[in-house]
Amino acid sequence: MRSILTVFCLTMAMLNSYLHAEGIDISKINQIPHPRILLLKDDENAIKEAIKTDTTWMKMHNAIIEASDEIIPLPCLERILEGIRLLDVSRECLRRVFYLSYAYRMTGQEKYLQRAEKELLAVSNFSDWQPLHFLGVAEMSLAVAIGYDWLYDKLPPSSRVIIENALIAKGIDKSFGTKDGNGHIYLGSNNWNQVCNAGMSYAALAVSEIKPDLAKTVLDRAVKSIQIPMNAYNPDGAFTEGYMYWQYGTVFNIFLLDAFEKLGINEVNPLEFNGFMKTSGYLLNMMGSSGQSFNYSDCVPNSILNPSQFWFASKLKDPSLLWVEKSYLLGKGFVRLTDGNGLPLKPDENKGTTFSQFTSDRTLPAILIWGCKINLTKTLPPRGVNWVGKGETPVCLMRTSWVNPNAIYVGFKAGSAKTSHSHMDIGSFVLDADGQRWASDFGMQSYFSLESKGVKLWDMGQNSERWSVFRYNNFAHNTLTVNGKLQNVNGVSNIDKYGFDPAFSYAISDLSEIYKGQLNAVKRGIAIVKKKYVVLQDEYESTSKNDTIRWTVMTEAEVTIKNDRCILLKKGGKEMNVLFDTSLDLKLKQWSTHSTKDYDAPNAGKTLFGFEMILPAHTKTCVSVKFIPGSAKGEKTLFKSDLNHWK
Repeated sequence: MRSILTVFCLTMAMLNSYLHAEGIDISKINQIPHPRILLLKDDENAIKEAIKTDTTWMKMHNAIIEASDEIIPLPCLERILEGIRLLDVSRECLRRVFYLSYAYRMTGQEKYLQRAEKELLAVSNFSDWQPLHFLGVAEMSLAVAIGYDWLYDKLPPSSRVIIENALIAKGIDKSFGTKDGNGHIYLGSNNWNQVCNAGMSYAALAVSEIKPDLAKTVLDRAVKSIQIPMNAYNPDGAFTEGYMYWQYGTVFNIFLLDAFEKLGINEVNPLEFNGFMKTSGYLLNMMGSSGQSFNYSDCVPNSILNPSQFWFASKLKDPSLLWVEKSYLLGKGFVRLTDGNGLPLKPDENKGTTFSQFTSDRTLPAILIWGCKINLTKTLPPRGVNWVGKGETPVCLMRTSWVNPNAIYVGFKAGSAKTSHSHMDIGSFVLDADGQRWASDFGMQSYFSLESKGVKLWDMGQNSERWSVFRYNNFAHNTLTVNGKLQNVNGVSNIDKYGFDPAFSYAISDLSEIYKGQLNAVKRGIAIVKKKYVVLQDEYESTSKNDTIRWTVMTEAEVTIKNDRCILLKKGGKEMNVLFDTSLDLKLKQWSTHSTKDYDAPNAGKTLFGFEMILPAHTKTCVSVKFIPGSAKGEKTLFKSDLNHWK
């Protein structure tokens, strides 16, 4: 962890280099009239044409207009904190202002302009935008900048002055120096860098005529700083922080890239960032055949429509990247829309076949900006069914089909528990078959629910309170626990070997560093065999004493232990047989997911199952586990006894 002094020195050095570099020519930007952010003057015409000729885009447009009408009677937002965060207020401001500004530009109706102005003035008059948690400042700045820019010619001069002052004093100015501790953000490789650079850059573009030198400083900083997280997608596009934070960081990164491109700021060419331009494949393959994401780290299992994928599909001229989005929007494919509890969404009886279920997404209008020229009805499924990404959090994502809703899907991860937003889930996996998720992940718990109880959640050290949270440690993940101990946070594992023969698709990871001092060696391999079933195999080498292995999987299925080698799972009218094979004695078990700690979230409807085993001293052995869906019942299966021979 860098010291505060080191961060300060690095930040000042970086900012000094911006100030003395030639950098962006702000005078050229100031020659471009408002609106100049994201949707330039007359760019509405392409969207208007699309909604005339394409039913999908007509429904999306109508959903945004209807949502804007629902915003109009709402009271303006207030400065209400949740703990140290104003973030929820900032996000709702972005949703409201983005939707209302879009509605005005598309329809010209004064009611949207007037309501957007009220919201802009309300948040501009907040005492501050809570710089102690700068993500809220960044999202608020982006929201206010879009509204100011898009409505510029129609806002009264008095309102513009209030909004300009807020963008400068409550937004941009708070991104410098160390008083609020925000200078270090622009040295990081995580989602904070992406979100904050986008927010500050949009604010700078909005007020660049008023504060040209300040705007230039902000934009020059962004040009250099945004390359740090963009390089973090290397080499293949896998995102360290997982599915949910990919959605967050990447869409703001694209907001920034889009603005740069449309204003002729060529200092950052996304095509030169190989991993970044591959990352849409990561997001695409992170969706399981059950309609749930591979939700490792701080993530919920629910999947959502992704505006970013439309930008990638357009840039790469590859509409197959939108196969999941097509399933959402056209209702064709394997994706099953779910609510916050994972239950299927029902059609809105009051609104008919609209896209109203998507209008909680504050970035939704961007889909029309980036996707209106794409005809989703002509989108074909991706050619490949397997995907591997290396990097800080390596993953292997395998499936048997993109078009069969009963396809098998496996997501398998390696990595380290010390990375941003990570859990002690190294070696964990999820498994879908017959339209159901059988091996699941709890995912994240609300940060505020933990912080409000005094949990020091953001210390990633070995003895941190973070690892006392039930959902965050290895006891509650689909991995191993040895001698009742936590995984080693300093250990790192990779996807060491993989192969995608249609009869045997597999990945192997050496987990020895993760269990250093607990076992002499441990490897885990997972494979889809003959497109029919899944085999998971662990190989262990014990220490000089007897070691206790606990093997767990979390499921939302009904669990029945049939005998000492078989567990039956039932869910959604389907079945899964889990068969265990080893030369040693196993004790098959179920464990409660109820925690006695007052800060742990309830886990109703979720069960841990697996086994405990005593591994004698100086012993090498393996355990193979087959997951056989009901659709493969009676399939002749074989165990492969040595991971070295998997190929």
